[in-house]
Amino acid sequence: MDRKLETFLTLCRTMNYRQTAERMHLTQPAITKQIQALEDEYGVKLFNYDGHKLSKSDKCQLLESYAISLEYNYKELMTKMREKQKSKLRVGATRTIGDYAVSDRIITYLKHPDNELSFTVDNTNSLLAMLDENKLDFALVEGAFDKSKYAYKLYRNEPFFGICNKKRFAKKDRLEIKDLFDETLIVREKGSGTRNLFEEDLKNMGYSIDSFSRVIELNSFKLIRQAVREGIGISFAYASVISQDKDLTNFKVKGIMENHEFNVVCLPNTSAMGLAEQFLKESE
Repeated sequence: MDRKLETFLTLCRTMNYRQTAERMHLTQPAITKQIQALEDEYGVKLFNYDGHKLSKSDKCQLLESYAISLEYNYKELMTKMREKQKSKLRVGATRTIGDYAVSDRIITYLKHPDNELSFTVDNTNSLLAMLDENKLDFALVEGAFDKSKYAYKLYRNEPFFGICNKKRFAKKDRLEIKDLFDETLIVREKGSGTRNLFEEDLKNMGYSIDSFSRVIELNSFKLIRQAVREGIGISFAYASVISQDKDLTNFKVKGIMENHEFNVVCLPNTSAMGLAEQFLKESE
């Protein structure tokens, strides 16, 4: 991969010339010279200073997207050139998908003796950052993401609703969101797809999670289910999260979307989507 583009990507990720110089084992003037050479080559300004803060121009973001895909393809080529006989995938998934929706796919894939897998479960924001840094081949995510920046394909639609223990709400067809504000709301951590989707629905109705009398933040579905089961509060989750829990039931709320997309997401202009399709197809 072109050394100037490698330096450019490093600067995009650090947004700091000194840190870039340290990572590239070069001097700061050398970094500046390479960036200027790129700007001269393309005839555009890539970075700007607002006071002492470095920022990216629109053309910089365009080149960054191209360079990230180029970096992925280069690394994949190097891997194939040195190929051993094993196939290794780097897959990420949001917690709902990783814990409840693809476990059978993973096990089937790993039954093949030549397959190796690095599987990361994290929230949507973190997984997209890992894609940008070429630390994943593809990710399976719930919730919103910048569809203009990534290649993506629908994996499946999943029912989404409120969950509670069986002593509450079960006999009501559909609730008004304002009727729940006296409840304790249990949510995932910031950055999770589940929470982002729920907060977006609340925002569209003119509310926020602060409208609830108490909010508890837990990043473990096991803890969330236990707290809901014990009547500590209510939560919102996908059907797959409570499908095997006989002590929990679901309820619907006006204004809360009842189905959401699970998507396969990867860098554009790479072979990663083909890897994802093969992984999911072989595991069916």
